Amino acid sequence: MSETTARKFSLLPMLGHTKGKRSPVTCALKCDNACAGDVCNTSSNGYFRDIASATLSRRAALGFGAAGALAVVLGSAMTSAEPATAGGPGLSPAARDGFGKSKLSFTPIAPVPAAVDALTVPQGFTWQPVIRWGDPLFNDSPDFDLANQTPAAQSRQFGYNNDYTDILPIEGSKDRRAVLFTNHEYTNENIMVPATFDAAQARGIGRAAHGLTVVELERKNVNKPWSYVKGAPLNRRFLTNTTYELTGPAAGSALVKTVADPSGRAILGTLGNCSGGTTPWGTILSGEENFNGYFVSAGTSASDKRYRLTSSATARKWELDDPRFDTRNDGYANETNRFGWIVEVDPFDPASTPKKHSSMGRFKHEGANVIIAESGHVVAYMGDDERFDYLYKFVSKDKYREGDRQHNMTLLSAGDLYVAKFTGDSPAAEINGTGTLPADGAFDGSGEWLPLVVGGKSAVDGMSVEEVLVYTRLAADKVGPTKMDRCEDVQPSLLTGKVYVVCTNNSDRGKPGKEGPTEVNPRSLNRDGHIVEITETGDQASTRFAWNLLMVCGDPAKNASTYFAGFPKDQVSPISCPDNVAFDSVGDLWIATDGAPSSIGYADGLFKVTLAGAERGKVEQFLAVPREAETCGPIIHDDEWTVFVAVQHPGEEGSFADQHSYFPDYVPAGATPVAGQVRAPRPAVVQVFRTDA
Repeated sequence: MSETTARKFSLLPMLGHTKGKRSPVTCALKCDNACAGDVCNTSSNGYFRDIASATLSRRAALGFGAAGALAVVLGSAMTSAEPATAGGPGLSPAARDGFGKSKLSFTPIAPVPAAVDALTVPQGFTWQPVIRWGDPLFNDSPDFDLANQTPAAQSRQFGYNNDYTDILPIEGSKDRRAVLFTNHEYTNENIMVPATFDAAQARGIGRAAHGLTVVELERKNVNKPWSYVKGAPLNRRFLTNTTYELTGPAAGSALVKTVADPSGRAILGTLGNCSGGTTPWGTILSGEENFNGYFVSAGTSASDKRYRLTSSATARKWELDDPRFDTRNDGYANETNRFGWIVEVDPFDPASTPKKHSSMGRFKHEGANVIIAESGHVVAYMGDDERFDYLYKFVSKDKYREGDRQHNMTLLSAGDLYVAKFTGDSPAAEINGTGTLPADGAFDGSGEWLPLVVGGKSAVDGMSVEEVLVYTRLAADKVGPTKMDRCEDVQPSLLTGKVYVVCTNNSDRGKPGKEGPTEVNPRSLNRDGHIVEITETGDQASTRFAWNLLMVCGDPAKNASTYFAGFPKDQVSPISCPDNVAFDSVGDLWIATDGAPSSIGYADGLFKVTLAGAERGKVEQFLAVPREAETCGPIIHDDEWTVFVAVQHPGEEGSFADQHSYFPDYVPAGATPVAGQVRAPRPAVVQVFRTDA
C-alpha cells in the first residue's frame, strides 16, 4: 500500500463520531480533526445577561454591489425579532418593494438521501459545469490526464475543491464576458492520485492544486450558460510559491520574520482558503481558515495551543519537502504566523501582487464581507470557524472614495478591530439547552463590539498592536467576548444593512467542563446550527447592536428544537449545518450547507430563505449535491434565472480504486463506459439554469 493510501486509514480519529453525512476523511484533510481534540479556547470569559432591553434604531447606510460600486441608500431597518409585514415601516423602500418578487421562482425539491450520487435541481432547470478540477487554463496547459498527472501540469490547470466563488463582469463586454474567482481549500490525494504514484509526486500534485484561480468566462448572450476561456489574458493561478504582500501594523514585525523572509513582508502562498467576499471596488477577499493542519510545530506555547498547532506529523507531510512547514527548523519559528489572514486579490490585474491584511486580525478566517457605513468607512465582518470562538468586525481608518479604485485598495490596510459580546434579554432559567423559545417568544437581545485595536493603539492590556493582530485569539480572550458555535460566513445585506452570522454547529456545547447554552447559542449539543441576525445601532461602524435568531436549524419532523422566525415548521425544507450564504437581487438569503441534516443524513444542498413579510423564515430547498459532497460558494443571478455553486469533495470517502462518485462526468443513461477508462470525481463550479432559457 502506498504512503498516500495508507495515510487515509491512519488519520481518522473522527471515524464513528461524525453525525449525518459528514465524512471523517473530510475532518482529517480539511480541518485536521478539529472536533476530535480538546477545545482550544480555554479562556474563562463567559456569557453575561442583561435583562433590561432597549429600543434601538439605525440610521441610513450605504451598501454596494459586488463589483459595480453602485450605492443603495437604505432607510431605517427593523430591529425586533418579529416578522416584518409586507410594506411595513421597518423596511427600506428597496427591500419593501423587492422582497417576494424574485424572478427566480421554483418548486422546492424534496430532501435527497446522502448516498445518491447526483446533482439534483428543481423541475424546469438543468445544470452543467463551468470549470472542473484539472481543466487547462493557459495556452501551454496540458489537457487533464488522470492517470498521468504531474505537479507541473497541475500548476497550469484548475485546482481542487473550490469554496468561495464570485463572477465579476468585464467592463464593456455587454454582459458577455466576466471573470470567475475561486479558491482551492484543500486536496484529497486518496481519490485524486493513483496508488502507484510515488508519495513525493502525489504531494507535489496536491500542493499545486491548492491556492486560488482567476479565469475568464464568456457566453453568447444573457440567456446562455457561461464557458471558461482557455488562454484568456486575465487567467491566473496562485500557487504555494506565489508571493503575497503583508500589509498593516504587523508587516515587518519580528513576529512574522523568517530566515527566508527577513523583511517580514513577503509571504509565499495561501492555505486553507475557505469563504470570502467581494469588495465595492471589485477585488476579492479570501479567508485563510484551517492553516494549522499544514504545519508541524513545537505545540507547547500558548499561541500554538490556541491555534491548534501540534508536533504531530501532518496528513499531507509537506514538511518532508519544504522546511518551512516544520517550524521547529532553524529560522522558521514564525512561519505559522504568516497564515490565518484575510487575502485580497485584484482579479483584473494578472501582474498584481496579492495582499494579506494584518489589520484584520489572525485567526481561522471563514471569510470577510464588506459594506460601506453611512460615515464612508469600510466595515468588514468576519467569523472564526472554531468551536467556542468569536465574531469580529473591522472598520477602516480612511473612507471610501467613489471611483478612486487605487485609494480604495488601501482601505483594508489600517483600521480598528473589534470582537462581539452578545447579551440576551431573557432570564437564564429560560435558556435550558433544549432550544425551547423563552417566554417573550424570541431568542434576542443586545450586543457590544469590544475594541482590540482602536486608532492605531492596542486596547488589550499587556499586548502591543502587533501582538494583538498576530495572536488575535489570545487578545480576544482577554476582553470577554461571547463564545459562539463556529461562526462561518458573516454577510451584511446590502438592502437592509442587517448582518447574518452563520453558526454551523457545536456538538460540544453543554458537555461536562464546557460552556453551556446561552441565548445566542441556545442549544446544548448543537449539531444542526443556527443563524443570528444583527442590526447595528446607528451605522455599520457603530459599537452597539441588537440581535435575534433568524433560524434554529434542523429537521422539524425529527427535532422539536427548530425555529424558523415563527414560520410554520411543517412548511419548511429541513436544513442543517448552514455554511456559506449569499443574497439575491431582492434581498432574500440563500444558504449552502455542509454536513447534514445530521438527524437523518440527507445530502447537502442550497436553500432559499425569505427574510421579510408573511413568509419570513420560510426555507425552500433549491438543489442537492452529490454523494459525500459539500455545497459552497453560491452566486445568485435571479434576474437571469441562474444559480452557481461550487461542489466540493464529491466521493470524499472513496479511494482511487473504489470511487464513490463520478461527478460531474457521469456516463449518460444507457451509454457504455469506455473500456479501460480511468475516472474520478472532479470538484467543479456548476451553473443551474432554466431548460427553456
